[in-house]
Amino acid sequence: MNNSKKGFIPVMLTPFNNDGSIDYKTLTALTELYLKSGVTGLFANCLSSEMFELSEAERLQLTKHVVDVVAGQVPIVATGTFEGTIQQQADFTNKIYGTGIEAVILISGLLAKENDSDAVFVDNVHQLLNLTPGVPTGFYECPVPYKRVLTASQLEDFVNTGRVVYHKDTSLDINQIKAKLSVVKNPDFGLYDAYMVHAIESLKAGSAGLSCIQGNFFPELIVWICDNYNDASKADELAAVQQFLESNMGVMHDVYPIVAKYALQKRGLSISNFTRREVGNFTPIVKNAVDQLQNEYDILQSELSF
Repeated sequence: MNNSKKGFIPVMLTPFNNDGSIDYKTLTALTELYLKSGVTGLFANCLSSEMFELSEAERLQLTKHVVDVVAGQVPIVATGTFEGTIQQQADFTNKIYGTGIEAVILISGLLAKENDSDAVFVDNVHQLLNLTPGVPTGFYECPVPYKRVLTASQLEDFVNTGRVVYHKDTSLDINQIKAKLSVVKNPDFGLYDAYMVHAIESLKAGSAGLSCIQGNFFPELIVWICDNYNDASKADELAAVQQFLESNMGVMHDVYPIVAKYALQKRGLSISNFTRREVGNFTPIVKNAVDQLQNEYDILQSELSF
C-alpha cells in the first residue's frame, strides 16, 4: 500500500445468486479476474460490494473468502467501521482484521456525525486507533452516509501515528490531493484516487495509484494507466484513454453496480445482475448504453499498446 509501484486497487463487487445470497463461486472467479488483470491490491467489503446491505457475518465471511482466494498474491483492505459507538466500530475493526487483511478501512462519514466539528472527528479517530492497537488502518471518504473529506492536516496527523497506510480519496479536487501528498511523507503510506477525470495528473503528483469504479468494467485499462501514466511516448494514447473515461462516466455510474455486473457478463463472467441496493431500473436504454460502451472500448483497446 505504498508508492513503490503505481497500481490499481479495485473496489470489489459482490456477486449474488438470484435469491439474494452471496455467490461465492462467482466471487472466486471475479477475484481471479482482478488478479489476472494485474491489480496491485483489492478493496473488499466496500461500497461497491454493497457493504451496507450485508450482515456483519457476511462482511466477515466475504472478506475471508477473498483473502483465501488471493493467498497472499496482493494485499487486501476491507471496511471495518459501520454503525454504532466508537467502541462498537473498534470491535468490528479488530474482528475483520482477523480475517488476514493488510489494513482496515475507516469510513470518515461514520466516525462523526455530519454536523460534528472537525475536532470531534479527529478525537473519534484517535479514540478508535487507541482501541485497535496494532491494526494498520486507512481512510475512505465514502459518500454514504455522507461524504466527510479529510483535510491535508488531518491526514498528516493520522499518518504520523504510524497506523495509517492507505487513503482512498474522493475529494474530486486535484489541488486537495496535491496538498495531502505534500505533507504526508511516510513511505509505507499510499493515497489512491477514485476520480478518473484527473487520474493521470494525480499519479504524476505522487498518488500511489487508482481505486475507481471504472475498474469494474475494464480493470486492465486502469492497470495500463498506472503502468504508463508517465511515458511521454504514449501521450496520445493516454489522452485518448482519459477522454474515453470522461466521456463515459455517466454510463458507468448509472444504476451502478448493476451496469458493472452486466459489463462483466459481456466479458464472460457468470455473474447475476442481482443487487441488494436500490439503485434504479436496468432499462433497455441503460443496457444499450453499456453495449455501446463495450463497443467503444473494443475500438480503443485495439489502438492501445497492450
